[in-house]
Amino acid sequence: MTESLWVYLAASPLLWLTATMVAFVIADTISKRCHRHPLAHPVVLATALLVPILLVTGTSYETYFNGAQFVHFLLGPAIVALAIPLYENRLVVGKALLPIGAALLVGSVVASSSAVVLGWMMGAPFKILVALAPKSVTAGIAMGIARELGGEPSLAATFVLATGIFGGMILLPLMKALNMDDRATGFAAGLASHGLGTAVAFQLTPLAGTFAGIAMGLNGLMTALIVPVLIRFFS
Repeated sequence: MTESLWVYLAASPLLWLTATMVAFVIADTISKRCHRHPLAHPVVLATALLVPILLVTGTSYETYFNGAQFVHFLLGPAIVALAIPLYENRLVVGKALLPIGAALLVGSVVASSSAVVLGWMMGAPFKILVALAPKSVTAGIAMGIARELGGEPSLAATFVLATGIFGGMILLPLMKALNMDDRATGFAAGLASHGLGTAVAFQLTPLAGTFAGIAMGLNGLMTALIVPVLIRFFS
């Protein structure tokens, strides 16, 4: 009876959507109690809660994603909503267009080339290099770039998630240690760690979140232009 009930529940998309939401609520509560310590990032904690459950139950990623994809869908409206703080801070952004352009160009080139060069030096095959190159953009863009250039989209998404989590954990403490202002901190977070870095930047100040959102969007475009040229040197 119990086994039959589990088979029924496991096939229901609502199960994994609920599991994802419960895991995040628990993780966010822990993060708050830890005073938002970088090592207690909600995404890291929620992942740590969900992965053992998937392993124990033998649930494939495809089955899990079919249930939790509504959360993935909400990323679209969330990104569009970044236009609101951008509009509210448009005067501040307008005065920083030149530094934004310079930081974007240097940051995008370094983010892509450093990962590819390190992978190449470690003897990684071409498919791995292609998946590494767009690690600092959102998963949708990274998977598209990897697919078009002959890489593995799912691996690119994995690198994107790892980059976002790592960046979300270390960027703000690093920027505070360097005494950087909110604009520079936010821009660095959005450029290096896409959506996760942007979420962390909004926890700092709305202004930091605004610059993070700008960096995340522009870096997606810049990376799509840079990576095809960069990867030719390693093909």
